[in-house]
Amino acid sequence: MIDLHTHTNKSDGTDTPRELVNKAISLGVTVLGITDHDTTAGWEEAKQSVRGQIQLALGSEISCLTDDGISVHMLGLLFDGNHHDMQTMLEETRDGRLPRMRKMVEKMRAAGIDISMDDVEAARPAGATLGRPHLADALVNKGVIKSRDEAFQGMLNNDSVFYVSHAAPTPVEAVRMIRSAGGVAVIAHPFASLRGQILDASNFQELADAGLNGIEVDHRDHNLAERQMLRVIAKELDLAVTGASDYHGNGKLNSLGEYQSAPDQWEKLESRADQRRVITA
Repeated sequence: MIDLHTHTNKSDGTDTPRELVNKAISLGVTVLGITDHDTTAGWEEAKQSVRGQIQLALGSEISCLTDDGISVHMLGLLFDGNHHDMQTMLEETRDGRLPRMRKMVEKMRAAGIDISMDDVEAARPAGATLGRPHLADALVNKGVIKSRDEAFQGMLNNDSVFYVSHAAPTPVEAVRMIRSAGGVAVIAHPFASLRGQILDASNFQELADAGLNGIEVDHRDHNLAERQMLRVIAKELDLAVTGASDYHGNGKLNSLGEYQSAPDQWEKLESRADQRRVITA
């Protein structure tokens, strides 16, 4: 069982890295990708938790914006965690999250919604990368909405009047940085239309030219037609096809291991890193 896209409480998940690794072991996961948003803060604890047959593919989910303002998430896996320019890019992306959150809260307060930055901070675990899920949790805690899923289908959707973008690399810049750091780049849920605007099929050639290695095809937010189209694109561009849960722990429907990557596709992906960085016991 290979799940290459999960989150811990170092970004917007609810499990600690140790809890996530233990849960994956209990479920029989053989390769686990830990990809917190714009951070590698959970790597060390995850490494210390490895035992048995599980292997870790450590990485990060990088928040990107196209030149025309479409939000894109790029999974960087198996890159050098000490790569200076990569860590600088992640830090700069994290720094843009605070002013963005303040603007979203201001918009909600102007609309009469009882929410504050203090409420958001109270919902964010210590040291976690600030993100919309923490605003969603704050809204749940205040009784404004019932769940994170409800928030992202409405108030926090990319097309919502409350949505605010933040400074971020373009997808091409992110791919190039991941490859420069020795890792592999997989675009996450690129046709997830419920999240807002999505890429067009023509965008993938530019990403492939920049060094893209794979497409996350099997994901809860893709319907059958979208998956079929992405498989065609991956085949045409010789990209690995991955599947993943995008697990966040409590508050989201995604279950660990609910979508998986085939072993041959994982082997294809891993072979394109500049060296073997999978973590084993």
